[in-house]
Amino acid sequence: MIDPALLDPTGNSNGKGSDLVALTRAICDIPSVSGDEKALADAIEVLLRGCAHLEVLRDGDALVARTNLGRDRRVVVAGHIDTVPIADNLPTRLAGAGDDAVLWGRGTVDMLGGVAVALALAVELGAPGSEPAHDLTWIFYDHEEVDSALNGLGRLARNHPELLRGDFAILGEPTDAGIEGGCNGTMRIELRTRGVAAHSARAWIGENAIHAVAPALARLAAYEPREVEVDGLVYREGLNAVRIEGGIAGNVIPDACVVEVNYRFAPSRSVEEAEAHLREVFEGFDVVVTDAAGGARPGLDDPLAAEFVRSVLATTGGVPAPKYGWTDVARFSELGVPAVNFGPGDPLLAHKDDEHLPVAQLAQCRDALRAWLLGG
Repeated sequence: MIDPALLDPTGNSNGKGSDLVALTRAICDIPSVSGDEKALADAIEVLLRGCAHLEVLRDGDALVARTNLGRDRRVVVAGHIDTVPIADNLPTRLAGAGDDAVLWGRGTVDMLGGVAVALALAVELGAPGSEPAHDLTWIFYDHEEVDSALNGLGRLARNHPELLRGDFAILGEPTDAGIEGGCNGTMRIELRTRGVAAHSARAWIGENAIHAVAPALARLAAYEPREVEVDGLVYREGLNAVRIEGGIAGNVIPDACVVEVNYRFAPSRSVEEAEAHLREVFEGFDVVVTDAAGGARPGLDDPLAAEFVRSVLATTGGVPAPKYGWTDVARFSELGVPAVNFGPGDPLLAHKDDEHLPVAQLAQCRDALRAWLLGG
């Protein structure tokens, strides 16, 4: 469980609110690999239900906590509580001290550091003496790191779309404490070839299905991904083989081969347009789409989004950047809610075995987000 004392806004010695480092460690140290989020969801639920200012609802291992203060606008802050598999990188360890300290371990970057920031603010904002400028919805959800059909936020959108409604959404994905607008779309396809099995000593009797994929691999090697400007941000695309499978035994000509290809496409393209493009690139091959999710345009011209950007960047510096990976801002975009990515951690370290987080970014993100939510 998570010690409630870690969330006491007046409880730590620096006078700036919750002990975010200890809170982040406590969250990360409850293993929550996709499909195994229940223990962490249970712990978060206990903390949220202890807050009189929050209405709390649960759907599977997804939790929604809302204020109902009668404000004119509602802001949604969301984050996923699952991680990719552990690679001998839990429990967490803290190296260094003060502003130079670094927290190492699975989930510190993607994205339990962002979850810790959101959880601390969910407990604080809306309580007496800490009145936010907008009504707030906090969402902590499961199954983000696996196929999009399993995504907990997507399940909430199907089962309880009213819980995702808002005027603006912030997703706590790692952005190095900057603001990343929109996201690329993603599509996975399988290229399937078929041959005729035969003894390898008499290969001329068969047809080699692995050899048959060579032209597709050559097209991938020669492919030049686009850089596409969308609403002032430049998105980089990518097209890569990520898995190949074929063969029966060391003395058998393979009669089947499958190459899995991942396409990351700019939000100027729809899922349908992305599929059409891949069918054109791999003309002559059997193409099967196995997973797809559309991207999201930046939406930074929305008045509330622009207000958030001005407020946060006045504190953190920098300029908005594109999100190259796919994130759940796309789900909010589908619902007509402008959304951005903003959270602690270097996204280049997401999913790496040496995942680690400069702890100074935790307070930086919390303080910037708190100031804006309070109307600063």
